[in-house]
Amino acid sequence: MLALSERVSHLAVSATLAVKRKADELRSQGVDLVDFGIGEPDFHTPEHIKQAAYRAIKENFTKYTDAGGTRELRQAVAEKYQRDYGASFDPQCEIMITCGAKQALYNAALALFEPGDEVIVPTPYWVSYPEQIKLAGATVVYLDTREDSEFSLTTKEVERALTPRTKALILNFPNNPSGATLVPGELKRMVELARARHFYVIYDECYEQFIYDGSPLSAASFGKENVILAGSCSKTYAMTGWRIGWAVGPAQILHAMEKIQSQCTSNPTSIAQRAALEALTADQGCVSEMIAEYRHRRDVMVEGLNEISGIRCKLPKGSFFAFPNVAGLFEGPIQNSTDLARHLLEKAGVVTISGVEFGRDGFLRISYATSMDRIEEGLRRLKRLFG
Repeated sequence: MLALSERVSHLAVSATLAVKRKADELRSQGVDLVDFGIGEPDFHTPEHIKQAAYRAIKENFTKYTDAGGTRELRQAVAEKYQRDYGASFDPQCEIMITCGAKQALYNAALALFEPGDEVIVPTPYWVSYPEQIKLAGATVVYLDTREDSEFSLTTKEVERALTPRTKALILNFPNNPSGATLVPGELKRMVELARARHFYVIYDECYEQFIYDGSPLSAASFGKENVILAGSCSKTYAMTGWRIGWAVGPAQILHAMEKIQSQCTSNPTSIAQRAALEALTADQGCVSEMIAEYRHRRDVMVEGLNEISGIRCKLPKGSFFAFPNVAGLFEGPIQNSTDLARHLLEKAGVVTISGVEFGRDGFLRISYATSMDRIEEGLRRLKRLFG
């Protein structure tokens, strides 16, 4: 067989998707699993959003759209940022629709990064950031956040990581996997620092609405000349499989990103765009209901984890993940987070994801995007396993 490309030979498989495949395989064999590894809502897409997709099909809205998405959906995204943050964006040239936020982030990486560039990625990080940066030929600079600061980040920490080669800072708050949030004043100072030191802030706001203490926060509030936003319907509206998101930023960069997308996916699915339009413009009561339920699940999950000797878990302020310190469970054959995650799967039937995959050994990512019954059952299994 002819050799594969050099770039793909160093590319890691998405750890979260790999865990999902393993869990699905075990379920198909009849194994009763409690899945704390899943990174998507357990809620179904709200009915009014599904009905919008049905109408699109019946109306034969099934052709190509503009590469950057329909005019109506771009306008709806612009109105969202104006309504929520008082931020003004031109829907014709400063907004594009993508096949999920992941494509928005990858489009941005290809449009901005090249060999020799450095991109700062705070840890713990979502698994795709380093791989996308490497695919674009740039160098990842990891910046560790601290558990005693609840995995948040300060402008001073960012400033210490800057070099003349810094091209961008990738931020994700509320954070996957830690649930950390960012102080509004710090985000404002980071955007100001980026302007002064000439680098981009790429802000992944997929969990924007998942705030349990305080209000949603967006970098859109603090200027747009060097800020690229990646948003999505996936988590907020339980639409992970619809693959619909957006990018917001300077017109020149968005134009470059749209060129890349036009040669990749042509355009996001027309039907999913109609569903997203309904999601953004209809009453948001369904979102409030889901967030309230996640808050309750968070409280139960964290309280239960902290009752287990060897586990220490901060109360996450956002997303739907807890990121407990599990180093106290390392002994004998369990020497790291990966060993522990495997042990939990094999001995308790509980699916988790090793913190190693997010750049932080000594921790596990535990999702509470599952029913209260399964959360309680999973906690019972963990308590039985560790006494």
